[in-house]
Amino acid sequence: MPVLPKTMAAILVALVAATGLASPARAAPGSSGDDGEGGSKSLTQQLDTASRGYLEARDKLAGSKKKQTDLATRLQRIDTEMAPRQAAFDQVVQESYRAGRLGPMSALLTANSSAGFLDRAQVLQTVAARQQKAMHDLQTARETQGRAKAAIDATVRDQQKQVAVMAARKAQAEAALKTANAGQDDPQPGDGGGSSKATSVNRNSDGSLSPEGCTVNDPTTDGCITPRMLHAMQQAKSAGFTHYVACFRHQNSGEHPKGRACDFAADKGGFGGVASGASKDYGNRLANYFINNSDELGVLYVIWFRRIWLPSSGWKAYTKGNGDPSSEHENHVHLSVR
Repeated sequence: MPVLPKTMAAILVALVAATGLASPARAAPGSSGDDGEGGSKSLTQQLDTASRGYLEARDKLAGSKKKQTDLATRLQRIDTEMAPRQAAFDQVVQESYRAGRLGPMSALLTANSSAGFLDRAQVLQTVAARQQKAMHDLQTARETQGRAKAAIDATVRDQQKQVAVMAARKAQAEAALKTANAGQDDPQPGDGGGSSKATSVNRNSDGSLSPEGCTVNDPTTDGCITPRMLHAMQQAKSAGFTHYVACFRHQNSGEHPKGRACDFAADKGGFGGVASGASKDYGNRLANYFINNSDELGVLYVIWFRRIWLPSSGWKAYTKGNGDPSSEHENHVHLSVR
């Protein structure tokens, strides 16, 4: 095999470095033994559990508030209907008093004929039937009103429960980061870009998201990803984020082997060194795009440039990699979805 002259080899190395076309695998996330998410297996599992629990409780809280609004509207309608039903019942009671106070025997004694008695008896029967119906309608309305009020009380209790769950999950995530010697508030530098609106993922009627498996082909590898992850990737691409992406890979922990995570390179051609200049700006804008569309895309968390964004807590320090640009997330944005 011919050996390239040193001058030509130097030129080729310079071209590769200048064009950013270095092999993505050379400095790819996961290659330094950190499983590609910059933290221990315990940390990633706790962050997954905490963020997922927080978001599920938040979905339930939103559904409960919507239910409360619907029930309040229903109760208002029932309250409006109660007044005429009460008035109808009162009127029937008054008619019963006037027409039926004497009773059948008194009607017989005061009747001038058998026909008169039958007429009076018919009136009494009609009044009694109307009284029974009015009473039934009023009772039904009151029972419906009571059930609506009880349902509202139940939704309020459910809301209090979900708020408590959210607070507990938030504390769990922050405690896990603190244990890993990270986690202090650390706002993401740069907030430009990332303002495009993504198309929302499909949600259930109550606003929740159904669990998804690794069921669709990963267009970036020979593995698989979830439909929700594919949607997020496609939405980012439509928004103009077209740099190199890698999703599925085999590892011991984290979201990548579940098909729920992708790494979006800051450099156009692959995972290079520490992002700077245009590459750093690209990463900032992409991270903000995922955060601004976190509900639409079902975002679980975002990691970028030694920081992690959690739905419960915002940006936190995340610096437990191995010191290389990939494990420190200095050359790519990591996205995990639910």
